[in-house]
Amino acid sequence: MSHEHLAEALKPLCLKIIMIETRYIEFDTKGDADMVDITQMVVSAVRKSGMTDGIVVVFVPGATGAVTTIEYEPGLVADMRRALNRIAPEYEEYEHNRRWGDNNGHSHIRASLLGPSITVPLVNGELALGRWQQIVFLDMDNRPRRRRLVLQILGEMRSGR
Repeated sequence: MSHEHLAEALKPLCLKIIMIETRYIEFDTKGDADMVDITQMVVSAVRKSGMTDGIVVVFVPGATGAVTTIEYEPGLVADMRRALNRIAPEYEEYEHNRRWGDNNGHSHIRASLLGPSITVPLVNGELALGRWQQIVFLDMDNRPRRRRLVLQILGEMRSGR
């Protein structure tokens, strides 16, 4: 029995049927605090899921990437990079670099401070973001990478799906 048929069959027994769907988004980054606006990728995944009301969790597997929200415009992108350089300078001496020799201790510190996930409410099939608020991924590593983020969408199914 499909998810849709199961949800329809259980409606008389429940007030709400909450479904969970896992999706992935992939993209390339430049490294060195590269900021990528992933809002439209998340919106597209939510629309394909057919969920209407609930939450979307965006999670970064790995220790050198982070996700947050920001007004994605050139001034704030530059300001964020400058702030990260002040908080965890690239050329500081890091114990991680001494032990592993990969010279990305600053990358791990920066990513840890911002965090690997965010949760965004889903209301009437739309992300409840502010007018000037976008979801961004920051690649703190010191090299370009292909990134794959996990999206977990929890919510009610759209009628007729």
